Amino acid sequence: MSAIKIGIITVSDRASAGVYEDISGKAIIDTLQEYLESTWEKVYHVIPDEQDKIEETIVDLVDHQNCCLVITTGGTGPAKRDVTPEATEAVCDRMMPGFGELMRAESLKYVPTAILSRQTAGLRGSSLILNLPGKPKSIRECLDAVFPAIPYCIDLMEGPFIKCNQEVIKPFRPKKK
Repeated sequence: MSAIKIGIITVSDRASAGVYEDISGKAIIDTLQEYLESTWEKVYHVIPDEQDKIEETIVDLVDHQNCCLVITTGGTGPAKRDVTPEATEAVCDRMMPGFGELMRAESLKYVPTAILSRQTAGLRGSSLILNLPGKPKSIRECLDAVFPAIPYCIDLMEGPFIKCNQEVIKPFRPKKK
């Protein structure tokens, strides 16, 4: 059986220019390594806050690299260069607003500024695209909240079966009759 492919995109002008190390993308990778029992392969990019580049990278990961899940970090705030949600919406067939709603609700338990976050999620073909905030602590909090729904979402889109480490994260799948 081939490895499940998951795209990880860090959207950051400074990290893409080498001004500082990308710790956000690495936080996603570390979290997925804890969550997943399925064999998986990361397809990882660090790119600037440019809408056309974000769109191009998401399209490549889904349409050409066959990633069933693409997770972005960064570019979800109110700053002028924060355009990750717009790029996500531009390339998705349908949006999944419940993911952003739950992530903001979870983040509000920790910081009042969570309402400034515009992260969202959407579907392109049979892939799920998920926008996360840029801070590693927030990444883990948000993934812990929404990941239980992700394997079943991918099942419903006829993607690969994702098996999780039940000790770390318990995915929800309806019981079969």
